[in-house]
Amino acid sequence: MSSLNHIMFGAGGFSLTSGEDVLGFLVGLALAPLVAALVLGLFYLVYYVFSLPMRRREQTRLFLDLIERGLQHGQSIEQTILGVARSGDSSLGERFRVLARRMEQGIGFAQAIQLPPEFLPAETVAMLKAGAEAGDVAKVLPACREASRDGVEEVWKAQHYLALLAFVVTPAWAVVFTVLMVLVVPRLRLIAYDMDAVWPFWLTFLAEHRFWLIAIQVLLVLGFWFLALLYIGGPRWWAWFARSFPRSVAGLAWRLPWRRKRMQRDFSATLAVLLDAGMPEARAVTLAAEAADNEPFTRRARTTLADLERGVKLAEALGQFDDVGEFRWRVTNAARSGHGFRAALAGWHEALAAQAFQQEQTAAQLLTTGLVLFNGLLVALLAGGLFQMLTNLIDAGTLW
Repeated sequence: MSSLNHIMFGAGGFSLTSGEDVLGFLVGLALAPLVAALVLGLFYLVYYVFSLPMRRREQTRLFLDLIERGLQHGQSIEQTILGVARSGDSSLGERFRVLARRMEQGIGFAQAIQLPPEFLPAETVAMLKAGAEAGDVAKVLPACREASRDGVEEVWKAQHYLALLAFVVTPAWAVVFTVLMVLVVPRLRLIAYDMDAVWPFWLTFLAEHRFWLIAIQVLLVLGFWFLALLYIGGPRWWAWFARSFPRSVAGLAWRLPWRRKRMQRDFSATLAVLLDAGMPEARAVTLAAEAADNEPFTRRARTTLADLERGVKLAEALGQFDDVGEFRWRVTNAARSGHGFRAALAGWHEALAAQAFQQEQTAAQLLTTGLVLFNGLLVALLAGGLFQMLTNLIDAGTLW
């Protein structure tokens, strides 16, 4: 046919019967690639954001491997870093090149890694600094690697359904609940009042407390998003918050049992390396406490130093870092065995890491379960109240 008023496509009988239909069809064909690109871009953005911590931790492990390989070949850490930077390899990122430029300016390794922007996690920086002061960075590298494995657990949690609750279920339910309680339920109440229908108790309860319930929902969503930003921001954002709110951040970290376990592990691992290297006990405790990167932990280290000055044995002075006394017992045995502190404490370090992971996952499960139960309770109250209200409206309508 010569007209656009009747265009047939295929044997299935699909037809465009007007010029407007043809134009709409062509616009749809033109927009389909754009929509597909936007969807793919959104998926890539989600992947990129949630994989940032993994890439940072992978860069940390690669950096530690480079240092170790350089030391094995008789190169200093500065020579290794400058050599990698001059090779043009971009796998370690821009902050690594900033670190290399500082060393070109004559800043030493131990000082350069502490300056912002933060290239490494704070606990890794403290361990490397302690190893540099002890004169053998290679001995602290295993402890640094153990700390870097925590990043794998963080990414696993990010892919857990806690992320689904935080970014999909909870925000969506908060919006739906707000719309229902602010726009829908008040109008239904007016209808029930006009029809002399009994208004359900549960809807009365939800209506009277709707602002508090909405506020709780919003605070939960904002809290999740804030933690997600810290998770994505990495060491740089954590360091900024730690400098801006030192007591709050340090106190929160100390009160989280899994963080406290990891701080104990980092402190003990660094202390074992320094003691095996022959460093004086007081200086070893000071540097090891810096590896924990926590003010409450540092206060306990100062108390330990005061005990050492009074002549208390190291194992007894370290007792306040462990409530159950296992750390003190292991340090005592390590001093008697003659095989070194690092070998004697290795099992305890593995146990602390396992306990921290278990406690963290338990907390995540409890949090997600609590969110599901809280949202489920609100859904049940709202659904039950609406069903009862509709029943009352029907009963009232039959009496008219």
